[in-house]
Amino acid sequence: MERDVEVTGQKKSAAGVPAVAVAMKRALTHMGATRSTKTLLKLNQKDGFDCMGCGWPDPEHRHVAEFCENGVKAVAEEAITDRATPQFFARHSIADLDRQTELWLGKQGRITHPMIKRPGGEYYEPIDWDDAFALIAEHLRSIDPSEAIFYTSGRTSNEAAFLYQLFARAYGTNNMPDCSNMCHESTSVALADAIGIGKASVTINDVYNADLIVIAGQNPGSNHPRMLSALEVAKKRGAKIIAINPLREAGLVRFHNPQNARGVVGPGTEMADLHLPVRINGDLALFQGIGSLLLEWDAIDREFIEQYTQGFEEWAAHIREVDWDYVEQTSGLSLGQITQAAEMIRDSSATIYCWAMGLTQHRNSVNIIRELANLAFARGDIGKRGAGLFPVRGHSNVQGDRTMGIWERPPASFLDALQKEFGFDPPREHGYDTVDSIRALRDGKASFFMGLGGNFVDATPDTAVTKAAMRKAKLTVQVSTKINRSHLVTGETALILPTLGRTEKDVRGTGEQVVTVEDSACVIRSSHGPLEPASPYLRSEVAIIAGIAEATLGDRHGIRWREMAEDYDLIREHISRVVPGCEDYSRRAKRQGGFVLPHGPRDSRTFATGSGKAEFAVSPIEALQVPDGHLLLQTMRSHDQFNTTIYGLDDRYRGVNGGRRVVFVHREDIAQLGFDPDDLVDLVTHWEGDDVERVAEGFRIVEYDTPRGSAAAYYPETNALVPLDSTAKGSNTPTSKSVVVRLVPAGTAQPRLADSSQEAVRADDDHKVQWHPSQFS
Repeated sequence: MERDVEVTGQKKSAAGVPAVAVAMKRALTHMGATRSTKTLLKLNQKDGFDCMGCGWPDPEHRHVAEFCENGVKAVAEEAITDRATPQFFARHSIADLDRQTELWLGKQGRITHPMIKRPGGEYYEPIDWDDAFALIAEHLRSIDPSEAIFYTSGRTSNEAAFLYQLFARAYGTNNMPDCSNMCHESTSVALADAIGIGKASVTINDVYNADLIVIAGQNPGSNHPRMLSALEVAKKRGAKIIAINPLREAGLVRFHNPQNARGVVGPGTEMADLHLPVRINGDLALFQGIGSLLLEWDAIDREFIEQYTQGFEEWAAHIREVDWDYVEQTSGLSLGQITQAAEMIRDSSATIYCWAMGLTQHRNSVNIIRELANLAFARGDIGKRGAGLFPVRGHSNVQGDRTMGIWERPPASFLDALQKEFGFDPPREHGYDTVDSIRALRDGKASFFMGLGGNFVDATPDTAVTKAAMRKAKLTVQVSTKINRSHLVTGETALILPTLGRTEKDVRGTGEQVVTVEDSACVIRSSHGPLEPASPYLRSEVAIIAGIAEATLGDRHGIRWREMAEDYDLIREHISRVVPGCEDYSRRAKRQGGFVLPHGPRDSRTFATGSGKAEFAVSPIEALQVPDGHLLLQTMRSHDQFNTTIYGLDDRYRGVNGGRRVVFVHREDIAQLGFDPDDLVDLVTHWEGDDVERVAEGFRIVEYDTPRGSAAAYYPETNALVPLDSTAKGSNTPTSKSVVVRLVPAGTAQPRLADSSQEAVRADDDHKVQWHPSQFS
């Protein structure tokens, strides 16, 4: 029970000896000594495999131990020695498994055989690969392509992603949602409009050489721990850091680098020179306040503005009229705090602006990121050493997926290149993104769902609606390494197709294969694992996609599916002729260190926008109205977590041990709401867009240093509170960082549903129980 959670208080430093100890314990427990050595010495090495735990770019010069604590946890989860065999599935019904936590499911080990749940079946049972492919093909040929959804996780390699989108488009649909729809889609939209490309305009060497690094809405200590090493290099060279976050995260207070003596036995490195505890969704007001001061001081790069930008005068006129009372109220920061940040930007010769989910999952996220770009334009911080815009991706290859064409709204130029290369006309109508895919399943407009990696059910918003939608499908297919919730919330028929992981050798007809990935700084590099596969029945993602495609399409369009599955160089040859910047792809990707994709704003200050220039934007400050007696909740990861994968029940840096159902609240808000620390409460939200009252039950209140009116809790436990239709304008990203909630004593909340066909989902700390609408009448 959450009453037993131990709360010790937040830490003031990250990494160091405790991180090494935790990492080694997890590695040895799950992999043993020999496998741990074999994998970790190849992790993030030039002749090894790319860590699946984040998209942080690799340095040119690698340490022997080029990994972090959470990278070790990710590898240990995949290279675990336990196995989920057909006998395991025979012992556990789907209902039994669904009562288990995500943590328990993950500990059951690697899936060894393809499995099927037949209509009306209560258990998964084995199925031959060819029979599985034939079943998928039969269903796909029986429906209109618009009824099929092909989802992609960021773990997927570039080769698999390219083949996947080729299959979907040859089949006839652009219904290709991916995990970026739920995280950095606001970034992609904002940067495409601002600079003409939705990617970072910096390299890792720019981080080392920055004069100032602004880190907004990001927690590197847990989500991108290797970033701390790069920040330490920058600090030693004299850089300053501004941390903008409602929570003071340990990794941006002090870093104990376990790679050097100062980090192990010394004081470590102080990180943030200034922490701005912005109110949730107060970032736009903060950035406009900073811009107003820079303009007042004439601390702008007029030469850059005149030569490379458009829209400055309109932005300047807007920003001069900023209402400072409103800025302070909305941001939760004083004029003095904002002035200090503006002075640091004014005095910097080169500034990098980093951000992650804290900026991208609000109703006005696109405007927030456009405003951050405005600051970079005003200071000339694009296309120069040590400066630029740096969205830091969470998945290791989510950026590569998009580069390879995984997108429901592909540009015409990409489709034209596909047509020229393969001789068929791809569909031109835009497809479904993640939120629209759930709506389509809910509304009966889609009957087939395939997930290439990931855990769609736990990753998406509005848990009750998502689960009900998935159960309406006729066939669901999950390409996975381990059991997760999406295997247990299924269509009428469900398949689990077990695949190789990053840690494993991929041997096909032409020998051992190499795949490629792209990091957050646009670097393409090769990856190949050192371990023997967990089961002889596993197939690579490439082989699985090719098998489904061949069974479904046969020799239509003359595409050589089987040949590409046997030799990935053939896929890379196609990539080199279809994807811009990927010429001579196979040779360049295989060389040590890989290669950097072209980036006009970074490389030559050229911008593929409508005007051919960087575009200033004018955005009104829109503050969320939070009623009295309510809080504004942000969902977030714990330190013992990677997206929906739960490694354990501790959040060491935030001082929480032994549980996850906690809500972090300021002590004065706790008292004002009539509670005490450690009280158990239900979280309730009522979104104005519908008549549904959503509930997440049984959370322990933890007193925490966070701005008044704010709260924080972990996902996926709080995804049930995020309305499906509450999304960012322009990007359709769920507003998981802007959830208005009220706290009520545990057990007193009564979910109210708008549609009796939906089901409410409640979960305690031991298992998940599904309740139907009749029980709330």
